[in-house]
Amino acid sequence: MGMFKSTIAAGAVMVTALGCIISDSKPVYASDEIVTIGTAGVTGVYYPAGGAICRLVNRGRKEHGIRCTVESTGGSINNLEAIRKHDLELGVVQSDLLYNAYNGSEVFADVGADKELRVLFSLHSEPFTVVARKQSKIDTLDDLRGKKVYIGAPGSGMRATMEELMIRKGWNKKSFTSVDLKAADQTQALCSGKIDAMVYAGGHPNGAIQQLTSSCETNLVSVTGEAIDKLVAEHPFYTQTIIPGGMYVGNPLDVKTFGVKAVLVANEDLDEDEAYQIVKAVFDNLDNFKTLHPVFATLDAKHMVQDTEVVPFHPGALKYFKEKGLLN
Repeated sequence: MGMFKSTIAAGAVMVTALGCIISDSKPVYASDEIVTIGTAGVTGVYYPAGGAICRLVNRGRKEHGIRCTVESTGGSINNLEAIRKHDLELGVVQSDLLYNAYNGSEVFADVGADKELRVLFSLHSEPFTVVARKQSKIDTLDDLRGKKVYIGAPGSGMRATMEELMIRKGWNKKSFTSVDLKAADQTQALCSGKIDAMVYAGGHPNGAIQQLTSSCETNLVSVTGEAIDKLVAEHPFYTQTIIPGGMYVGNPLDVKTFGVKAVLVANEDLDEDEAYQIVKAVFDNLDNFKTLHPVFATLDAKHMVQDTEVVPFHPGALKYFKEKGLLN
């Protein structure tokens, strides 16, 4: 089995997201292999996404001997760093940061390229989302100048994307006041006026955004313009997208923006059969998987495979996709 694995003694109890509980009332075998998926904060989409994957993997544990657990982390950059160090077997990451990690560019320039990264499959789209307090009168991206803005936690994908956007706009740290917050404090901070706006990168519909827009008067801000068009045109991992109108309180119209994909990745040293079994668990039960979170509702197997082009597939994933005719 894989080189990163560890065993656990009989009687251990492991709890993962979405009720993936390994009870101490059942036998635990020394041959069982643990794979851990790094996600992000528990209030976002990555954590339940990891839990949904583990739920399906763990259903077949008696057949393949793999037990899957979920770890809450700082987000995409933290996950990619941990996979590089072999501290995590798997991680859910943004496609833009995956590209940069693989090529040793942008925020990964100092540590260099990680050519051992491999893709298992892509998940949902992640529109770059800007939410503003209505009283702040922020109607366009340029209106953020001079305001108090939460740009994401250090090490998170949303901050990295925002910093890339700032470069394109010619902004620096003096263009607005960046306020650091805990993810759980965002709603209170925006509604109370501690911040005027916040950025968010995640799938929609999104529970955190629903809570926020229901708690006080807010508006979603379109992220458009020449700088955005150029950014999308120059990078294979960005696409133009929309956040549908009517999804959130006070936001009846479609909001134009750009976005990335959430992608499940591993190191190339992950055992080929383990990678195959993880992919098989999700794709053989895709209808079930799509019910485990609202952002998965529109997923289809073809796009989960063919929308992933920035990094090579893991051989185990490639084997499954070719068997099912999803790739030539």
